[in-house]
Amino acid sequence: MTQQGVRWTADQVLALAPDTPSQRAGSKLGVAGPWSETGSSGEGTVWGLCKGSGSKPYQTVVDITGGAGAGGPAGPAYKCSCPSRKFPCKHALGLLLLWSGDDAAVPDGAPVPDWADEWLAGRRKRAESKSAGRGGSSGGGSAGPEAARRRAERRAERVTAGATELEQRLTDLLRGGLATAEQAGYGLWEETAARMVDAQAPGLAARVRELGAIPSSGPGWPVRLLEECALLHLLDQGWLHRASLPEGLAATVRSRIGLPAAAEGAPLRDQWLVLAQYDTSDSRLTTRRIWLHGSRSGRSALLLSYGAAGRAPALALPVGLALDAELIPYPGAGQLRVDLGEQFAPPAPTSARPPGLRPAEAAVRYGTALRADPWLDSWPVTLDGVIPAPVPDEDGWQLTDADGDFALPLTPAATSRPGLWRLAALSGGAPVTVFGECGHRGFTPLAAWPQEAGEAISLC
Repeated sequence: MTQQGVRWTADQVLALAPDTPSQRAGSKLGVAGPWSETGSSGEGTVWGLCKGSGSKPYQTVVDITGGAGAGGPAGPAYKCSCPSRKFPCKHALGLLLLWSGDDAAVPDGAPVPDWADEWLAGRRKRAESKSAGRGGSSGGGSAGPEAARRRAERRAERVTAGATELEQRLTDLLRGGLATAEQAGYGLWEETAARMVDAQAPGLAARVRELGAIPSSGPGWPVRLLEECALLHLLDQGWLHRASLPEGLAATVRSRIGLPAAAEGAPLRDQWLVLAQYDTSDSRLTTRRIWLHGSRSGRSALLLSYGAAGRAPALALPVGLALDAELIPYPGAGQLRVDLGEQFAPPAPTSARPPGLRPAEAAVRYGTALRADPWLDSWPVTLDGVIPAPVPDEDGWQLTDADGDFALPLTPAATSRPGLWRLAALSGGAPVTVFGECGHRGFTPLAAWPQEAGEAISLC
């Protein structure tokens, strides 16, 4: 941390919190009063003792690097002797807030206490063992790959049977007329989705469930249903004729169907700017999306991580940091998903920002991406010199060119988020730089910068 010469901001620390109550509780502990024997090292470690209700203070230590350079995960790791099951707990958040705001309260260069050093040594050893394991051979002989090949063939047969059945159901729907979808209710779609789950095609199951929510969803629903049916039919046909597709497009079809794939491309090292981090949840899983931009390569990349329902994923990279690391791409034409490889330094704050486009150019960029992946909902873009403003004589908001020649509407979901008002306040009627996702439903802003200079503001 002292190597970078800067400490994180309070907003970047609070972005690590698993929920709003943790933010409030951590903020109360971000003062010197309850803390003693605090310190930080130039290698990316912060520690301290926090007075609690018991006789012994809680031992709290944070590894900012997350094992950078040793094969460890990205983002901070935490250890606290308190009984909380949240990660990070309020004591870790409070310690980081104290570190971010008061150099004297958490001095640099102090010797690491034994209790913290023991945990750190264990983390480094496990990370090195894991990295060595990835580099070694599996030792499974030919039986392992052969068994995997047979499993893949059996799954492909089940997916083919499911796709064929789904094609017949779509044919029946169109033959009977879209009005029958409103009469049938959601039960038919749920039954079809269950059949796709049985066929081990979770991607098809998810799209079928989305179809079930369209009938009676408001004016124009038959048009939306027909569009989604067409995309689902295209995906079915892509799977059934995958042998004749280019390899990149075939890999995209496999990923959209829901077949597992490993990151296997050539690693790309860059200074990766963290542009956005946000979570989506369902009854079983919390998915975290982290958008990155390579400052040298100009490439966009998406890190995905998962946690059990109701729990935040472990991977956390607050907006406004830069990460010197290698990223390993997943297969597929136009795919942006990557895995995190080796890290060469702790994540550090940066004032850098990606180059921006005009709104009209962003729409063209999304259209170009659709040629490689027709099922793409949106594409990451940075808009430069735009002004957030209400849509005249309509509900909703838009981002307009400073000269007013072109505008991108915001998605309905974006207009209901608190981030919209942070964006409007940051702009104050003046142009700003905005990063977000541009798609057929509109633009979803995720981060913004003042036009001239300043740090990134998260809008998630």
